[in-house]
Amino acid sequence: MYSCGDGQSSDRVDGGGQVEVSDGMSDQPDLDDAASNESERDIYMRFMKCHKCYDIIPTSSKLVVFDTTLQVKKAFFALVANGVRAAPLWESKKQSFVGMLTITDFINILTRYYKSPMVQIYELEEHKIETWRELYLQETFKPLVHIPPDASIFEAVHSLIKNKIHRLPVIDPISGNALYILTHKRILKFLQLFVCEMPMPAFMKQTLEDLAVGTYSNIAYIHPDTPLITALSVFTHRRVSALPVVDHNGKVVDIYSKFDVINLAAEKTYNNLDVTVTQALRHRSQYFEGVMKCNKLETLETIVDRIVKAEVHRLVVVDEGSHIVGIVSLSDILQALVLTPAGLGRRESIPSQSASYQRPETECKPERDEEPGEDTKEEGETEEGETTG
Repeated sequence: MYSCGDGQSSDRVDGGGQVEVSDGMSDQPDLDDAASNESERDIYMRFMKCHKCYDIIPTSSKLVVFDTTLQVKKAFFALVANGVRAAPLWESKKQSFVGMLTITDFINILTRYYKSPMVQIYELEEHKIETWRELYLQETFKPLVHIPPDASIFEAVHSLIKNKIHRLPVIDPISGNALYILTHKRILKFLQLFVCEMPMPAFMKQTLEDLAVGTYSNIAYIHPDTPLITALSVFTHRRVSALPVVDHNGKVVDIYSKFDVINLAAEKTYNNLDVTVTQALRHRSQYFEGVMKCNKLETLETIVDRIVKAEVHRLVVVDEGSHIVGIVSLSDILQALVLTPAGLGRRESIPSQSASYQRPETECKPERDEEPGEDTKEEGETEEGETTG
């Protein structure tokens, strides 16, 4: 049993005046199996409650901060130059952090102002971050969602999923300094470091289908010949962080994530968005290892191990013929490991047959993986605070 030092114990004085320390279980050698299973079921939740956000922060890490008076174009180039996907925004007038700038903002600017190939996007070239925020948010400013370093990791997980964000700044309440950016990926990786020291809950041996983990309906996807501007519009309208690339036989052949979009800034090719997704992906890093897949009959243990080792933000669920069935994101996994055992959240049933495809041009209700102005399933969530936060 995992304990963080506040477990129940009692001191009992026997007839001889000696003190015997009991952990509350020694008098019950035949512990009821159901009670034991229930104790193991929420072990990851208890682990998260026993550790602070500060525990995840590395001794040395890079944190890029932008002033809201910086030009948008320079900010996105700075993201590329520093190899980061998001940055907290500092407003000098308020002397506080007011939001996050992410790749999603880059996508929103492109889809909002792109007109035709090789026509300069004035708004990207000239706007300051504060101008973009005023135009995009239009008086709907919300406080930045953040967390103090002494809050539990459980609180961080709950905040990420409840607020449907993929990045949670850790801000010191005394100094006001931003210390770190928590993500689903970093939290799951931290948990994985200690998994071998804890008993494994029985549900880890159950399949995705049994546990109803993932999204299996209204899956947004694109084709290899889909124009890039169309793919960017799907990101915006469907609020997802990655789009499986499916050939015309329904087989998954690639994936285009929000993180891939930053290559447009790196290569300075954002003035021509009429190219196909296949052409755009030629600029991808040579280290791309292909689409990470799974099937819904694999166990949650296998899925967690695969997604952590591959350092991705989602797995594409496919059938025996590599046809797309669903998506399993980091937020889905943390929901299953931490929040569902805590009684938070609701499981959705998985259809017994493969989900029907939804063409990217189809207007569908947003999937629950992404919020406006957020880069998730930060690539993964996606996987995922932002300008709207």
